Amino acid sequence: MTTDQKPFIAISLHLDTVDDLGPEIERAAKANFNSITIPVVHWRFEREFEREPLRTKHQQFTRSDLLLSSTQWLNKVICRIADPVALNSPIERVRKQAERTLLQEISFAQHLMQNGYLYTKLTSDNSANFARIVSSVLTNGTLLVEVPMVNPTVAQCCWRRDIEGEEQPVAEDPWNWWNTFRSHADFNHQVKVALELTVDVPRKTEIYRWLGEPIDAIVLPANVFITNAKNYPVLSKAHQSIVTFLYRTFSCHFILKANPADGHLAHYVDYIKHILSANYVPDPMQGYDDLLEIPLQPLYDNLDNFTYEVFEKDPVKYIRYQDAIEQALRDRVPDEEAEQKTTIVMVVGGGRGPLVRATLNASLKANRSVKVYVVEKNPNAIVTLTALIDELWKDRNVELISTDMREFNPPEKADILVSELLGSLGDNELSPECLDGAQRNLKDDGVSIPCKSTSYLNPCMASKVYNQVRTLERNPNRKDRVVSSRHMEQTYVAYQKNAYHIDDPQPLFEFVHPNRQQPIDNNRYRVLRFKASLDCVLNGFRGSFDTVLYKDITLSIHPFTHTIGLGSWFSIFIPLTEPVQVKAGQEIVLHFWRCVASHKVWYEWSLGAPAVTHVHNLNGRGHPIWQ
Repeated sequence: MTTDQKPFIAISLHLDTVDDLGPEIERAAKANFNSITIPVVHWRFEREFEREPLRTKHQQFTRSDLLLSSTQWLNKVICRIADPVALNSPIERVRKQAERTLLQEISFAQHLMQNGYLYTKLTSDNSANFARIVSSVLTNGTLLVEVPMVNPTVAQCCWRRDIEGEEQPVAEDPWNWWNTFRSHADFNHQVKVALELTVDVPRKTEIYRWLGEPIDAIVLPANVFITNAKNYPVLSKAHQSIVTFLYRTFSCHFILKANPADGHLAHYVDYIKHILSANYVPDPMQGYDDLLEIPLQPLYDNLDNFTYEVFEKDPVKYIRYQDAIEQALRDRVPDEEAEQKTTIVMVVGGGRGPLVRATLNASLKANRSVKVYVVEKNPNAIVTLTALIDELWKDRNVELISTDMREFNPPEKADILVSELLGSLGDNELSPECLDGAQRNLKDDGVSIPCKSTSYLNPCMASKVYNQVRTLERNPNRKDRVVSSRHMEQTYVAYQKNAYHIDDPQPLFEFVHPNRQQPIDNNRYRVLRFKASLDCVLNGFRGSFDTVLYKDITLSIHPFTHTIGLGSWFSIFIPLTEPVQVKAGQEIVLHFWRCVASHKVWYEWSLGAPAVTHVHNLNGRGHPIWQ
C-alpha cells in the first residue's frame, strides 16, 4: 500500500492456495478494505523443513507476479514474510533453511511491492539474527513489525485458576521485544511498528511510551471487539480511547485480524471509520508534525517574506504583546497626565511591523500618546515598514531607523523597549546579547517587554525526529545539506507529536531584562537530573521556554503551561550521537553549557548517567549561532 494514502484499513488473511488470491481481493474490496496482507509463500516452514533436498535455483516457491497487475500488488497487497522463530533454531540445518527462505521472501516481496509494505511479527526478544538479515537486504519499502501491547502470557495468567503455590511465569514486556529488535537493526528508519491491541489494556504510562516509537499501523484482532445490542461489533470505551489517541498522534493505518467468513468484515470497517470521524479534532499545526527545521538566526540571516508571514498569522502572540504594552503605558502615565505626556516606545527588530501595530493599538486603547522608534536591520523589511509608515501610519508618530539595534544611538531614551527575539529555547536567537546591547537606549526606570525568559529541558524518546537526523548524518552527498556535517551535534526545531517524555521538564537558564549586572556575562552551565519510570531509549532532549512580557502577562510553550493557540514557536530537539538504553528507576544526568565568544554563541551538552558521553558541539563545531 502506498504511504501517501492515509489511513488504509487492511485485513490479514492466511491463504491456503494460490487460487484464493483473486477472490479474496474482490471480497475485501466489497467490504471496503483498502488492502489485504498475505504470506509471500503459501506453505508453512514445517512443511518446507520436511523436504530433504533444499530448494533448487529454478524451483517455483510461490505464486507468479502475473496474478495481479503491478498497481494491484502495490495498492492492494501487503506481503507477509515468515515469522522469525526458526531463525533462532539450535538445529543448524533448520536455521540455515529459515535464513534462505527469509532472504528469498524479502527479495520477492520487494520485487512485487517496490516501495510498499512488508509484514512480520515478533514473539520474543531473541531477534538478533532476524534483525541482521533485515538490515542487510531491506533496500526499499517499509517493514511492519507486529508487536502486542500486552504479553499474551500475562493475559493467559489473568484468566487461569492455577493450583495454589504454583509459580507464575515471568512475562517479558513486548516493548522490550521491539526495542531489542530495532537496536540490533541499528534503528533502521524503514522498520516500523504495527501495534496490536490486546483484550487487556496496559497502564497509561506504558501506552504513552509507545508515543516515542515509529507506529505505522494499529492491529485490531477480532477478539478485542464486543457485540452490542444490535449484534454489531464495537470496541469498549477503553479500546476506543486508545485507538483515537494513537490515531491523533500517528495518523496511522489499521489492520484487522478476522475470519473472512464471520459476516462482519464490512461492519468492522464502518465502525473504525465511525469512531475516527466521531472523535476527529482538527490540528492547526497539521503538516508540521515531527518535521525537522533548522533554528532561525535572524541576527545573522535576513528573514524572508514567507517566514515573516507565518509568524504574523499567530492568533495569540501579538494580542498578548498588545495587552502588555497597554498595561505598561497605563502604569507609566497616570490618567491625569495622559494628554500632556508622550511615552517613547522603541521596537527593536521591527520585522514587517506587527509589534508596531500592537503598540499603536495599545496606545489607542489606553488613551496614551506614544512616539515609536522602529529599529530594523533587514533592508528588505525596511521596504515594507516604509510603505506602512507612508500609507497607514502617516498620521502617527512613527520613526524608522535602518540599523542593528546594538548600534542605534537615538536622540532620546525609551520608556518601553519592545522586542520578539525569543527562540524555541528562549535565548537561542541571542535575545540576551541583542537586548543587552540595546538597553543602553532605555531609561533607568524603563521597561523591557519581555522582561524575563526561562528555558526548560526534559529527556525524550523521539524515534521519528531522531531517525531524520540520522538520515542527514548518513547522507553526506545530499544537495540540501545544512551548514555543518555534524548533524548529530546540532539543535533542531520540531513540532513533536511522535515523542515519549521520559520525565518532566526542569528549568535550565533564566535571563532578565534589562540586565543591570556589571560586567554582563551570558555564559551558563547547569547540571539537570531526571529519573526514568519505565525502560526506554534516550535519544535526545526536548527544549521549551516561557517568558514574562509584563507583570502577569506571559507566553509559554512549556508542555504544562502552554499558551492556548500559540503557534509561533515549536519545541527544540537536542539529539545525542548514539541512543542510550535506560532502565526503569535509573537517573539521567545532563550537563549543559551556554558558551559566548565575540562572534558566536553555542550550546554544549553531554550525559553523565546512565552512560557517559562525549561533549556534543564542542566549541560550536556542529551548530554555532553567529552574532
